[in-house]
Amino acid sequence: MPLAPYACDPRASRGRRHPEPPPAERSEFQRDRDRIIHCVAFRRLKHKTQVFIEHEGDHFRTRLTHSLEVAQIARSLARSLRLDEDLAEALALAHDLGHTCFGHAGEDVLDDVMKPYGGFDHNDQTFRILTHLERRYAEFDGLNLTWETIEGTVKHNGPLIGGRKPVPPTIAAYDVDLWLDSYASAEAQVASLSDDIAYNNHDIDDGLRAGLFHLEEIEHLGLIRDVLNGIRARYPNLDHVRLHGELVRQMIGRMVNDVLAETRRRLAAANPGSADAIRRLGRPVVAFSDEMRRHDTELKAFLHERMYRAERVRLARADAHAVVRDLFQLFLADPGRLPAEWSAATKGLDRTGTARIVADYIAGMTDRYAFAEHARLVEDRTIKNESLQLFP
Repeated sequence: MPLAPYACDPRASRGRRHPEPPPAERSEFQRDRDRIIHCVAFRRLKHKTQVFIEHEGDHFRTRLTHSLEVAQIARSLARSLRLDEDLAEALALAHDLGHTCFGHAGEDVLDDVMKPYGGFDHNDQTFRILTHLERRYAEFDGLNLTWETIEGTVKHNGPLIGGRKPVPPTIAAYDVDLWLDSYASAEAQVASLSDDIAYNNHDIDDGLRAGLFHLEEIEHLGLIRDVLNGIRARYPNLDHVRLHGELVRQMIGRMVNDVLAETRRRLAAANPGSADAIRRLGRPVVAFSDEMRRHDTELKAFLHERMYRAERVRLARADAHAVVRDLFQLFLADPGRLPAEWSAATKGLDRTGTARIVADYIAGMTDRYAFAEHARLVEDRTIKNESLQLFP
């Protein structure tokens, strides 16, 4: 099926910061996707927290499995909307590369300790990884991705100019114009909404599996109630494992179909003739309907209260906070205790520059490596993994 006129065409890409010969057997966006999959930061997602700390159970989502699930939803949406599937997939796979060990718990601590030095944000960290921190190639730092992939990664949550937060300094200093005052491509918008669909539904799945709440406690939520009524009418004797699976499957389907219907309605009204027309619309074109947005808000509010703020999750996060804070303070006070290549990178830097190097190093850690480094370097405050075995 040919691409829609409003899709990003890899043959018309604005190119790469460092020019390269075109790929012989792949499109430019396929090359981007492949570079993301093969980068070190992507492999580390296997052992980085989504909600539950990595060692708490084999079946809970990690950042890696979450990213793969986002990519699957993004490809499905992009295919149906005649967008470039490879660009949507690349953006979905890259969107969480900047997350720290211990997920949002680690990010919160790093942002707090980095406040005197410019703060920390995982979206900005993803940009740093893609443009600077990955060092696999002979001719450039980063992955040298196309303009469209960098732009979509930076702006997948909307324009950066005109918002409540200032543009992160790393992005502001980038010597390529990324149209920071506009929305991103339709492919980037698809990746962003796929993220919402994936984590809402899969956090419901993981929360039920962990016993943080039970089916009876979520039946009052509008979307869940409607889906459960249909499942029980068709499968009255379904066991709870299959019931949970069917619930999540059908909720994802409902959300995907809603996005397709609402996006097609917006496309018909706007009639964009190019990918740049999508960027200039001044509003998202890929979106939930008003009704589904209310369901989405309701789900998020429930998960925030009953899952992300659950006592057992908060206890694990408290220990994670201590690990990250201790490591940051130790390395900032004595950069010589960093691995040799990281320590060398701090030579000649002021305290702000050194703090950024330390944050880069800690942000790249997996959960297990952070625990191991804490046990090795902070001997009087070692936090043992077995104390965090919350879910037998």
